[in-house]
Amino acid sequence: MARILVVGAGQSGLQLALGLQSDGHDVTVMTDRTPDEVRGGRVMSTQCMFATSLQHERDLGLNLWEAEAPQARGLGVSVSGPEAARVIDWIGRLDGYAQSVDQRVKMPGWLELFAERGGKVVVNGVTVSDLDYLVRGYDLTVVAAGKGELVSMFARDPQRSPYSAPQRALAVSYVHGLAPRPEHDYPGVRCNLVPGVGELFVIPALTLSGPCDILFWEGVPGGPLDVFEPALDPEEHLHRTLDLMRTYTPWEYERTRGGVELTDARATLAGRYAPTVRRPVGELPGGGVVLGVADVVVANDPITGQGSNTASKCATSYLASIRAHGDAPFDRAFMEQAFETFWTETASDVTAWTNAMLAPPPEHVLQLIGAAGQIPAVADRFANGFDNPSDFPNWFFTPDAASAYLASVS
Repeated sequence: MARILVVGAGQSGLQLALGLQSDGHDVTVMTDRTPDEVRGGRVMSTQCMFATSLQHERDLGLNLWEAEAPQARGLGVSVSGPEAARVIDWIGRLDGYAQSVDQRVKMPGWLELFAERGGKVVVNGVTVSDLDYLVRGYDLTVVAAGKGELVSMFARDPQRSPYSAPQRALAVSYVHGLAPRPEHDYPGVRCNLVPGVGELFVIPALTLSGPCDILFWEGVPGGPLDVFEPALDPEEHLHRTLDLMRTYTPWEYERTRGGVELTDARATLAGRYAPTVRRPVGELPGGGVVLGVADVVVANDPITGQGSNTASKCATSYLASIRAHGDAPFDRAFMEQAFETFWTETASDVTAWTNAMLAPPPEHVLQLIGAAGQIPAVADRFANGFDNPSDFPNWFFTPDAASAYLASVS
């Protein structure tokens, strides 16, 4: 069995650490916050996870909140037209439900579970110079901390990174009091598209105080939705969120008429980042190498809701590569191959789809979105693509594939 260091305690790092632990490896997790500090901190993401990713958690016995979290049974799309009229509206049924569990709930629970099972947890921030010393005591070091100094060790891959600047300004609010959508009697993820302006996502979730909804604006930089800053007062953040809903998605604003409030004082988040794919191997000053995990190496825009899903799939893929590697050294060749397997199986299609959704939609995509309102099979296939993005090249990416698919279902 190997000695393995996991730096970072998010979705991918902890899922991988718990999987390696169950295989009998000697695993250490380093994180910069205690479980209680995470619980008392600001929300970190929207983390809506679809059926495949949820199954990865079940396989490791990590689905600790499945009975409590709302089950999103569908995924709907609305498009805003002239004078904020809803010109397109439909919902597709998911083959398996989706769930979102606030990372302030999940990550502390997983970290405590890892420690209860005998894992070593070190609460301390890590610099590159720290890591240069630490790696000498481990057979494999993986970096799962997607922000800060450690990311600088991983070079940007220009061939896989078409964007060099943020493509959306992001603003998240967790709220209580949002009424259900009247069009369906089950929870669903709602995607509201405002052409040329941005997107509003509404996601049922579980937070520290119980079931809630997440209101998530993605705004084109410099546009009318780009009015949020990280230091904005939480109540003002919510006020701006609701005001923009009234202006651009009045059908969603109607759900707030009974009164909504933030779930807690740290229930808002704002920021932006450039979608980036990085090289998988980080090089340390002393010659050591480390393996990048999830958004350290594949940081897509959250417009397609794939961040936590990709992180889960990355952890699952790396775990399989480590199992297959046996007792051989975890050298650079292993690291590069493990990443390429993950890229080929999952990340390449996710990245292509996400980058396509950031651009103005071409005519064939508009035709598909319109057809979904008339043909339930199209709506269902689009909805289930969030679970399996590898299906999109078969019918969504090109005019020829879209035309052939529509002909087959019309």
